[in-house]
Amino acid sequence: MSRLDDCFNLHDFVEAARRRLPGPLFHYIDGGADDELTKRANSEAFERYSLMPRYLHDIRKVDMRRTVFGCELEWPLLLAPTGMTRIFHPDGELAVAAEAARAGVAYSLSTMATTSIEDIAASSTGPKIYQLYLLNDDALNLEMIDRCKAAGFDAICLTVDTVVAGNREKDLRYGLTVPPRLGRRNLLSFAQRPAWCLGYLAGGGITLPNVPMADGGGNLGTLASFFAAKMEQNITWSRVERLMQHWGKPFVIKGLQTVEDARHAAAAGVSGIIVSNHGGRQLDGGAATVDLIGDIVDAVGDQLEVVLDGGVRRGSHIVKALAMGARACMIGRPYLYGLSAFGQPGVARVLALLKQETQRTLGLLGCASVDELGRQHIVAAGKLPDFLTGVTAHNTSPTLLRSVK
Repeated sequence: MSRLDDCFNLHDFVEAARRRLPGPLFHYIDGGADDELTKRANSEAFERYSLMPRYLHDIRKVDMRRTVFGCELEWPLLLAPTGMTRIFHPDGELAVAAEAARAGVAYSLSTMATTSIEDIAASSTGPKIYQLYLLNDDALNLEMIDRCKAAGFDAICLTVDTVVAGNREKDLRYGLTVPPRLGRRNLLSFAQRPAWCLGYLAGGGITLPNVPMADGGGNLGTLASFFAAKMEQNITWSRVERLMQHWGKPFVIKGLQTVEDARHAAAAGVSGIIVSNHGGRQLDGGAATVDLIGDIVDAVGDQLEVVLDGGVRRGSHIVKALAMGARACMIGRPYLYGLSAFGQPGVARVLALLKQETQRTLGLLGCASVDELGRQHIVAAGKLPDFLTGVTAHNTSPTLLRSVK
């Protein structure tokens, strides 16, 4: 069994989670859609960009503070919304939100969370964002938004890339059901993980208290039929504008990947966008988000805040995204690996490691502040920047990847 002190980077937490979780639950976190091309591309794409340091600067104090979506952060990270978190560990969303507050980053609560809006608000002192899945009944949508108003949440994040469910074959192959049920595909994997089984049983099962179910209980037994009937597949910009007006505070759209959609978002007046492909869990064969961020920032970065979600596994990844113009980064799987393996202390260590890596990378680049980062600090791998070659044309094209060709 892995020990928390033996985890020195996020990759160690993946293996620790693999050893604690039953197979169906580990692969639910770790897996992607179809052939998992997009999921792999998200992380691998960071290797196509090289960092360019400047030395002989005073970096005795490195300032990583940023304000993102109206949230004051100690360093530029947001924790992504993840559904059914207590199914992985009974500490669940309360533990993640507590560690986010302690680390000085924002926590995003999912519509599909297993802890209520009100309980998160009562227990967490940090910045809080509510992730909204749009239902085809606006009365239900407004009910969730009103609960967030009353609870004092800082922002609403509308996810738009799940109008059709992605094809996650590992969920089928390993016999995932929610709530977990034993069958021929998964019996052995659950039997081999007694610690998880005891924790799940002691936790009393899970419900979805933020979903305004017809029976009022958020019972998972009726979840599939509820969402099949209620999930909105006709999300329009006029609908977005009405929701924004009702909310009246920072409103963010998650799941946009093109300059065209980013410009629509800016025209609609949203506070920001999260460039995301849902961690490769929805559309497979799409582009890595780090390959998209430069063009999008160039197009709308002066009108709204742009956050990168997808593939972040190192502090250097965060720094690369910030150098391209992202306001912050968002992570989901990494903190779930930590939670699944070790509970709340695992989340704390994941965040501590990422923060240390981010601060160290900034110092090694010669940056005393995240605000000093820019395109001069990054270049497509394999291409020398112009200041080293003597070429006068600037080396920060809207899409840095083009310089590889």
